[in-house]
Amino acid sequence: MTFLERIYLWNIAKGMAITFSHLFKKKPTISYPEEKRTFSSVFRGVQILNRDEEGRERCTACGLCAVACPSEAITMEAAERQTGEEHLYREEKYAAKYEINMLRCIFCGLCEEACPKDAIYLTQTFAPANYGRKGFIYGKNDLLIPDPVTEPEAYAKAKGTIGKEIK
Repeated sequence: MTFLERIYLWNIAKGMAITFSHLFKKKPTISYPEEKRTFSSVFRGVQILNRDEEGRERCTACGLCAVACPSEAITMEAAERQTGEEHLYREEKYAAKYEINMLRCIFCGLCEEACPKDAIYLTQTFAPANYGRKGFIYGKNDLLIPDPVTEPEAYAKAKGTIGKEIK
């Protein structure tokens, strides 16, 4: 060992040079409320229940999304469409109760792939924080996209610009 190696001055100088060089590098931290992080185009966020062009719900409560879910986060109850409700539901059967437990959801996208009616989509929005466990169980009213006929601006905002084109 040389004299410089024995007193560790060379190693201390190298360490200080590395530390000093980090002062001039771009910081990876963002100020969240002011700046939004850009997500990948394949990012899978919160689910939505889709409507058709006339504003009717697409979900027919077939249960394929609940069966395909590996974490068993989706629960639903089916009901028969009554006379006079043709403007609300596409098919004779609809989901009277539709819930997703976001604490169990792993955002795998299998529910989206299993749906034959293109009724459920994973959006580019991430799940917001909440204080209680009940706030993470999203009901049908929380998941249903706004009506494109009566609320076109809210529908366009909920649909988003990134990701799959909602049919």
